[in-house]
Amino acid sequence: MLNFEEFFTVCVGKWKIERTYHYLLAGQVEKSYTEYDVSTLELAQKQQILSISALNGIKVDLARVDANSSLPGFAIAFNTRSETGETLSMSLQALFVPDTCVTSDTVIREIPPPTAAAVDSTAETIRGFYLRDEGYSEAGAIAGRFTYQPTRQTLEMTTYYKRSVAVDQMRIVTPDLRLRTIITYQRPANIEEPPSIIDLVGFGVERKQPA
Repeated sequence: MLNFEEFFTVCVGKWKIERTYHYLLAGQVEKSYTEYDVSTLELAQKQQILSISALNGIKVDLARVDANSSLPGFAIAFNTRSETGETLSMSLQALFVPDTCVTSDTVIREIPPPTAAAVDSTAETIRGFYLRDEGYSEAGAIAGRFTYQPTRQTLEMTTYYKRSVAVDQMRIVTPDLRLRTIITYQRPANIEEPPSIIDLVGFGVERKQPA
């Protein structure tokens, strides 16, 4: 069983990824191949992400951060090629801040999560903010929510974009094998309602390459 920090340590390295995307509303299926290069975040990178997030109302109490933890996260650079020949290259940085490390004056309005992001609260479940300097489907810094379940070695990230809601689940099966699922919903006009219309479902097998 990987604890919170160990999960991110295992993620560091080069990964080769094969995914299948089902565009349910359009009735299309597409496969893609991606190469990921994942590295740990430097202190300056973490401070930059935290400073951006503070402007959005998410403030971290560094005194609450465990002495053995520096707030886990990673820098990602990837290249994707679809079966139709389309390519996409991107890099971003992501930081994961448990709720226990957030200041009491942080006030974020919680939006009802979609069904796929519903995780039972247990003593082991870690919840917090998923902070990025760049979004996937929309440009600019963005904050989402995450849960981590140590027993299942599963990290789940939920991001609310302007037009969609994405639920991304990453599960470590072995140190060199991950399973990935991505579900994207249409974002409802009423933010009091949980998303229910699914636009995309993706499945991926991710293999870590020898160092």
